[in-house]
Amino acid sequence: MRRLFLTVLVFIGVVACKTNPFTGKSTLNFYPNSQIFPTAFAQYDQFLGENKVITGTKDAQMITAVGQRIASAAERWLNANGHPGYLKDYQWEYNLVQDDAVNAWCMPGGKIVFYTGILPIAQSETGIAVVMGHEVAHALADHGAQRMSAGMLQQLGAVAGNVAIKDPETRNTFNQAYGIGSSVGVMLPFSRSHETEADRIGLQIMAIAGYNPDEAANLWRRMKANSGGQAPPEFLSTHPSNDTRINNLMAWAPEAKKEAAKFGVTSFK
Repeated sequence: MRRLFLTVLVFIGVVACKTNPFTGKSTLNFYPNSQIFPTAFAQYDQFLGENKVITGTKDAQMITAVGQRIASAAERWLNANGHPGYLKDYQWEYNLVQDDAVNAWCMPGGKIVFYTGILPIAQSETGIAVVMGHEVAHALADHGAQRMSAGMLQQLGAVAGNVAIKDPETRNTFNQAYGIGSSVGVMLPFSRSHETEADRIGLQIMAIAGYNPDEAANLWRRMKANSGGQAPPEFLSTHPSNDTRINNLMAWAPEAKKEAAKFGVTSFK
């Protein structure tokens, strides 16, 4: 039985790879768009039905306009780099929701929500573009499907361990150690890597869309100030620390400008 589970894990790891067009790296993903997108779209619609969606205001219109501009830039990049049709199953949608939380998120397939609480931190259209680029990047890189895939493997590992270990006391020790170890040692770093990847991809596509990538580090300085230093240690968090993000974004901004120049974009908002 133990050998069977190990065989299943290896098989999934081999057949479930998908290449990230922005990085050229293979990613763990065994949820096709045809399976995950309809579910995400239904959940998104349910969320909108249960929350107050802001429409018709200047802020709501800006969220949509920036989102469309960022998605268009992503499509330009994909087409220019040999990935036409990559977005054919995506259904981009951008909504502003009344909520004081300083947050925004994106579901697989391009369904994005901005909370009103993040607008004072964004401060401007360019600030919104920083956040939007990051969220669009999550959708482009299939991060939602990757997290689900990793979660399934984590569960399979737990099942394999419980099947292999016969002694109840040893099994209990294993479960405790596996829960902490797989979370802190694997799942949290996996999540942080996605956030870092989304920061870098988002910076490029916002620059191609004509927004100044230098503003990204400034936005995270404001996020840091708003948090008041209340954040868990980076190794216990799903996200990189504010300082890590600021340093990364400052280092990557010149690269983003060079990428934008390939598309004729040399001046920014």
